[in-house]
Amino acid sequence: MDNIGKYEIVRVLGTGATSTVYLAIDPFNKQQVAIKLFDLGILRDPSRTKVYRKLLMTEASLAGKLTHPHIAKILDAVMEGDINYMVMEYVEGSTLEQYAEVDRLLPISTIAEIAYKCCKALEYAEFQGVIHRDIKPANILLQGETDIKISDFGSAVIQNQQTTQVSGVGSPAYMSPEQVKESKLTHQTDIYSLGVVMYKLLTGKLPFDASNNFSMIYHIINIDPPAPSTFRPEAPPEMDRIVMRAMEKDTSKRYQTWDEFANDLVTFSSQSAPAQKEIFDTEKFDTLRALIFFKNFSDVELWEVLRISEWRKVPESEYILNEGESGRSFYILGQGTVRVTKQGRLLSLLHRGDCFGEMAHLLERDFKRSTDVIAKNDVVLIEINPDVLKHATPGCRLQFGDAFLHMLVKRLSVANTRISHLLADHNQKEDEQENV
Repeated sequence: MDNIGKYEIVRVLGTGATSTVYLAIDPFNKQQVAIKLFDLGILRDPSRTKVYRKLLMTEASLAGKLTHPHIAKILDAVMEGDINYMVMEYVEGSTLEQYAEVDRLLPISTIAEIAYKCCKALEYAEFQGVIHRDIKPANILLQGETDIKISDFGSAVIQNQQTTQVSGVGSPAYMSPEQVKESKLTHQTDIYSLGVVMYKLLTGKLPFDASNNFSMIYHIINIDPPAPSTFRPEAPPEMDRIVMRAMEKDTSKRYQTWDEFANDLVTFSSQSAPAQKEIFDTEKFDTLRALIFFKNFSDVELWEVLRISEWRKVPESEYILNEGESGRSFYILGQGTVRVTKQGRLLSLLHRGDCFGEMAHLLERDFKRSTDVIAKNDVVLIEINPDVLKHATPGCRLQFGDAFLHMLVKRLSVANTRISHLLADHNQKEDEQENV
């Protein structure tokens, strides 16, 4: 086979019971894509074929609708008679399945980072009215050390969709109690499933040791699992608490929101490795979202900022910029305070969320720095190269322009206030001299 539709086949990536996945080239933009070609004929049972086709149509309906850096994009779909295939973003890497085995477990800090990104992706999906319903290691793709993309939305519940959802789908070991009971589902079912994924990644074991699906369902509804540290003693108590809360059978005791779940993961990451030189993506994203400079950026745009920026920790008293040197990058303070000086004289203090060095970017040319900028205390610095920013999405660039405009208006307001005070002081002195 040389082609599927307009797509040029490169090689087979994998095969399953009802489909084959190919690496292919889109001839129009020359990009690599993954094509899942389905063979529904091998199901034979018409009722099974109907259910499976319904799942495919559910996933196909999401083509172009879920745009998030941690969700695998569905680019195209064809569901016509015997020709059924789906075109997806090609993700080079593997699923988390291989890292859910006892002899290949990931570091605990890496698992926290991966879980955090899953939280943010599934929170985005929830805002789009989508509940995944089949979160498991096989449906989470891993690129590099911690970059993930959630895939396979065939089992998803899509709110406001005028079709009947297929019940009884998903992987029993990762299903929530309300899912195995076929009760009404909310995003909390995905929270439960992500808790089970974390358990498996931490220990290499499922929380319930059952010989068949009926036994598994009984355990999910009635039995409390042992904490992950039972099987991985180095797992801290805080990690036990996070996983066990995500897996609470009672939804009122489970995490109520993805943000609540994600915040606990941020706290764990920052407390478990307070002296690390590397700044994890969990901490970066949480920092960006809290800064006034980025208040109007969407979550998707914040992930893009994270991708195009360089982060570093600067110790107290270290020079960040030197007067007279050339440069084009601009900086945003993620944490700490800096002193802005000229010839040793203090001009101003800049604090968390403030921006500096932006004149070179706004003038669109190399610019000689007119001041020294020195860390007053320990600082987290976010550096952005204008040449990299040029390749960001239009929406992201627009948000930067808007943020700069707000920043300049604020600075003009402060400058006007200072000038007014200086003029008032000057006039007062003149009046005093005239009365002498």
